[in-house]
Amino acid sequence: MAVFLLPPNRNKEEKKKLSKESYRRALGVFRYLKKDCFLFSIGMLLIVISGLLLLVITALLGQLVSPTEGSAMAGGAMTSKLVSGLGFAQNFGTIGQVLTALIALLIVQGALSFLRVYLFSLVTESAMLALRKDVFSTIIRMPMQFFHERRVGDLSSRISSDISTVQETLTITLAEFIRQTVIIVVGVGWLVSYSYKLTLVMLCTLPVIIIAMVIFGRFIRKLGKETQDKVAESNVIVNESLTGIVNVKSFANEAFETVRFLKSISGIKNIAMRSAVWRGMFSTFIIIFLFGALGVIIGMGSYLRSTGEIPNVLNEFLFIAAMVAGSIGGLAAQMGTMQRNIGVIDSVMEILSEKPEDVSLNEEDKKNSLKGDIRFDKVSFHYASRPDIQVLKDVSFSIEHGQQVALVGSSGSGKSTIAALVQRFYEPVSGSIFYDGKISLQYGLTELRSAMAYVPQEVILFGGTIRENIEYGKPGASLEEIKEAARQANAFNFIEAFPDKFETIVGDRGIQLSGGQRQRIAIARAVLRNPTILILDEATSSLDSESERLVQDALDKLMKGRTSLVIAHRLSTIRNASKILVLDKGVLQEEGTHDSLIAKDGIYKRLSELQFTMDRNTGRELEEHSA
Repeated sequence: MAVFLLPPNRNKEEKKKLSKESYRRALGVFRYLKKDCFLFSIGMLLIVISGLLLLVITALLGQLVSPTEGSAMAGGAMTSKLVSGLGFAQNFGTIGQVLTALIALLIVQGALSFLRVYLFSLVTESAMLALRKDVFSTIIRMPMQFFHERRVGDLSSRISSDISTVQETLTITLAEFIRQTVIIVVGVGWLVSYSYKLTLVMLCTLPVIIIAMVIFGRFIRKLGKETQDKVAESNVIVNESLTGIVNVKSFANEAFETVRFLKSISGIKNIAMRSAVWRGMFSTFIIIFLFGALGVIIGMGSYLRSTGEIPNVLNEFLFIAAMVAGSIGGLAAQMGTMQRNIGVIDSVMEILSEKPEDVSLNEEDKKNSLKGDIRFDKVSFHYASRPDIQVLKDVSFSIEHGQQVALVGSSGSGKSTIAALVQRFYEPVSGSIFYDGKISLQYGLTELRSAMAYVPQEVILFGGTIRENIEYGKPGASLEEIKEAARQANAFNFIEAFPDKFETIVGDRGIQLSGGQRQRIAIARAVLRNPTILILDEATSSLDSESERLVQDALDKLMKGRTSLVIAHRLSTIRNASKILVLDKGVLQEEGTHDSLIAKDGIYKRLSELQFTMDRNTGRELEEHSA
């Protein structure tokens, strides 16, 4: 079976370390917020206000523990001024007044939190919609070499789970990071207003925490990236197993696939446990250090209060200090999450930095119509990932409009590569390809491919209806056009026999239909396209006699009046070809009609005799079996 894509050995992508370029690329995600930057800015402002209110609420809780006349004390005075700015009495300080202020602020805080969550969701949902569209649009327009180097599961993961991580970063991680920062900065200033000495004691703990953040964060980020890679790898296994479910079932390899998947997710568990160890060590360090620091602060505060250096605000100081310390610990966790997510964002934005194929169709291209002449001039080719293997070597031939030209040769001779080059899935390493006398680079990709149709040997249909699969050849075609294409492809009768007719669901990859039915739907799709150039990967080699007759008849109708390039497996089907090209190890060895090539003692004659012998033996075996 010949296929267009002959995937080379895929080298595992090197794991990248975050660099300045990674951070720069990750920041590019903010351009998707540009349209709603005003709403996003309001959300950010609400986060700042929310952080400030949280500090005020904390101070009020501290006052509840030991209520005093706030106007007589430095800390109480600050709290009094902040709350009086919200409309409360200047001399507040009683339990009732503090509780009233506390309840009011909690209601405001709740309302602001709701509004912030709503605004962020509104902004990021629109942004992620645009990002998903751009990522998919970029992937779908990438050249074939791109898909040789990446697996489908990896790309699917970028569009699904990775973009979800981007959204989480913008809505939760970034918001918490800013909130914690506001609490730390303003909280420290507030503590200084109580006692700079006591604040300095507390701040002496910061360098230790920052160093711990750097050390632990580095390992947590690395393990987080490894976890993401392993999750993507397990998604690939799921995708491959379900896509190739027929092979899995026919080889009874359900247990094998389960074990393969288990090994993959076991790797996720191992990495996650290593990450848990580092996070646990970090949490343990923070807890021990913070409680130790809290004991020192309480002791030092009690001493300063006994000496009269600070007023009776130790409870408020401790409440705010605990809030600041908790925010420092929270900031450390947010830093680890942020760094891990930056790696994920970089992976998404890296796809957008790739250069896709230009598949646009301008007005000038629409005016040009291909006649169908094709000429290869000393074309050589090798795949980018396999430069040591020359697939084609100085291949030259010409096909005139309306000719039926067959490509013949053993597996790996270069037949499918020529078909791929005709559609400009790749460009020649050397030499040139001409269409209607013009070099291929003078045509737009869409202009060329719109004039072509491809019917593969193994048809993979989309999971929708028969109508949708035929219509894919000409989006927007009417039902009458689709029915006429089905008639020409000898598909109309079996389609009409279904209860839902053209609205019949074909199932994943067309699994609900037989091989012959899928082939005829693919032919109907090509008929509807009405191509100038037709590329056929001989579609009858694996069908039963009746299906073969119907499919071959449809192909014969389809090829009339069109430039046809046929990848031939059964030589009996190409006897009437205008020209036969015989390839061997990438070299064009013979060229001519069936009769002229049979007259020579060459490769084509040997292939023909070998196939005739095999067909005769097969026929004899069938007769003996029937007897």
